[in-house]
Amino acid sequence: MPTVASPTPVTIYADTSFFVSLYLPDQHTSEVERRLNSRPSLWMTPLHVAEWTHAIEQHVFRKDISRSEADRLLRRFQEHRARNLWRESLLPDRAFEVCAQLANRHVGRLGLRTLDTLHVAAALELKAEHFWTFDARQAKLALTVGMKTG
Repeated sequence: MPTVASPTPVTIYADTSFFVSLYLPDQHTSEVERRLNSRPSLWMTPLHVAEWTHAIEQHVFRKDISRSEADRLLRRFQEHRARNLWRESLLPDRAFEVCAQLANRHVGRLGLRTLDTLHVAAALELKAEHFWTFDARQAKLALTVGMKTG
């Protein structure tokens, strides 16, 4: 009897704002929670970690959250990383090169920022099938280069 290989899990690359909405409630949090119900395999790179940390600290700066709340969120984020909730990877070697190529082909038309394009480039290099973002321009780029969104 032939052995049936188990399907490779669908991998998803979410931009940093997706992770911020998970830890800090906002208008996207319910959608983030809905998408996470299926327990997807989400990529996490050092770019995510750096941007996530900046986002939390910006909330402290604006006095949206307290220092103690930020520290609590950071501990929770680190606990989730330690439990391997996310599929951690270094930023792929070619991510910056691909980012520049994407900029040359699409930024003049779509008006993306460097970090938005870098996230899409990283997703491509990590072979993600889906790209989750709440940014319409970033989603349009992801769709343009063949990824599924939403």
